[in-house]
Amino acid sequence: MAADTEGEGAAERRDRVVRAAVEQGLVGGADAGEPLVCLLDTDGIRASAAALTAAFAGALAPGTPVLHAFAVKAAPLVPVLRLLAAAGLGCEVASPGELALARAAGVPAARTVLDSPAKTTAELRGALALGIAVNADNRQELERLDALVAGARTASPIGVRVNPQTGAGAIDALSTATSTSKFGVALRDPGAREWLVRAFLDRPWLTRLHVHSGSQGVPLELLAEGVRELHALAEEINAAAGHRRIDTLDIGGGLPVNFASDEAVPTYAQYVAALRGAVPALFDGSYGLVTEFGRSLLAKHGLVLARVEYTKRSGSRPIALTHAGVQLATRTAYAPAAWPVRILPYDAQGAPRTGPAVAQDVAGPACFAGDLLAAARELPLLAPGDLIGVPDTGAYFFTAHYGYNSLPRPAVHGFTVTSSGRVRFRLARPAQRPADIVAEAGGALRDALLQGGPPDPPPGPRSGRPGPAR
Repeated sequence: MAADTEGEGAAERRDRVVRAAVEQGLVGGADAGEPLVCLLDTDGIRASAAALTAAFAGALAPGTPVLHAFAVKAAPLVPVLRLLAAAGLGCEVASPGELALARAAGVPAARTVLDSPAKTTAELRGALALGIAVNADNRQELERLDALVAGARTASPIGVRVNPQTGAGAIDALSTATSTSKFGVALRDPGAREWLVRAFLDRPWLTRLHVHSGSQGVPLELLAEGVRELHALAEEINAAAGHRRIDTLDIGGGLPVNFASDEAVPTYAQYVAALRGAVPALFDGSYGLVTEFGRSLLAKHGLVLARVEYTKRSGSRPIALTHAGVQLATRTAYAPAAWPVRILPYDAQGAPRTGPAVAQDVAGPACFAGDLLAAARELPLLAPGDLIGVPDTGAYFFTAHYGYNSLPRPAVHGFTVTSSGRVRFRLARPAQRPADIVAEAGGALRDALLQGGPPDPPPGPRSGRPGPAR
C-alpha cells in the first residue's frame, strides 16, 4: 500500500486503515456492523499505474506508441476501470461482460483490446464496428474474420495471438506458453510458422502480433523469452512482406506478485530490464507496444477484513471460524500450496493483536472442509470478535466472487489517507443482499418449472448470447 503520511510504512498505514474501518463502522462486532469488508488503496493503484508507464517510457525510443491495457478480469469493477483510465490506462477485455464494464467506465474503443479463445461472430462483428483492437486466437477465428472484414470496413487493428511454446512456470494452470496450451497459434508445431507468415502476407489488414506466456509463477526470464520469439516472428513476416506489415506488438502482461511480504517485487523496471536484455530491439521504436497487466497493478492494494465469529478446537487444533473464505480466496481454498495468503490478526477495535504464536486454522464460512485460508498458521490466539486482515487481495480475490453456498458479495470500498492521517472511504461496490441473490437465482420465475407454468416466449433477435455493448 502506498504511503501518504510522512515516514509511515506499508504496515503502519494498513493498521491505520483497519482502525479507521472499525471506527467508521465498515466492519463491526457481533451485534452490529458488517462481518466482512474489502478495501482498495486508490493511491496505491495510481502509484502502480505510474510505475508501469514510467518504466516503459524511460526505455522506449521517443514517440513510440504505447497502450497499457488493464486486464479487466483481474478487477472487474467499473470504478477501478475508471480510476485506471484517469491514470492513462486502457482495458483488455475477454468477454461481452468485460467489454460492457469497460464501456460503462468510459474507456474509449481505441484504448480497448479484445482477447478470448472463443469469440462469437456477434462479438467480433460488434468489436469491429466499434474500432476495438482484436487479437485472433486461432486459424478458424481468422477465417471468420476474413468474412467480416470483407463485409464491412473497420478501424480495428487486428492481430494474431501466438503460443511461443517456451515452457511452463511454477503454476501449470497459469502457464499459457506450454506445448499444449489452449491459447494462440502454436508456433513450434510443424508448419505453423510458415502458415503464419503466409496468413499475414495474404491479409493486408493484419498488423499485429500478440503473446502472453502466463502470469503468477512465471519468471521474468520466461516472460521475456516469449516476447523475444514474438519479435523474431514479426521481423520474419515484415522481411517476407518487403515492408513493415506488422506495426505493433502486444506483449501481454503476467508480471508475478510477491504474496509473502509487503515488498512489491518484481517491479516493472526489473521486467523492462529483463526485456531489454532478451530483446533490445523491442525498444528501438520500430514497433508500437501494447501491454496487458492485471494482477501486478492491483493485488498489493487490496485488503480483506473479516470478523472471527467463533473459535473452537478439533482434536488438538484451534480453529477460528471467520466470514472470509472460498468466496473471496477461491484459489487459496482449492490450491493452497500455490496460493498461500498472509493472515494479519487484529482485535475488535482494529489494533494489531499480539501474544504468543499458536498454530491454528483460519477457516471460512462455506460448508466444505477445504474452506481454509490457512492451516496450522502460527498466530496470536484468535478470539470471537477479533478481525483478520488478508492483504494482497486486490486482484482475482474479492473482485472475482465465487457464489458457493450463495454467500453474498461483500462491499468494496476505496480509501485514501490524507497528509494529516485521516482515512477517507468511498463505496466502489455495495454489499449484496439476500434479495439480490434471490433475484439472480430466478426468484421472479419461481413457478416456471411447475406443470402448467407459462412457456418460454419464442426466440427473438435478442435471444442467445449478446454481442458487445455499444
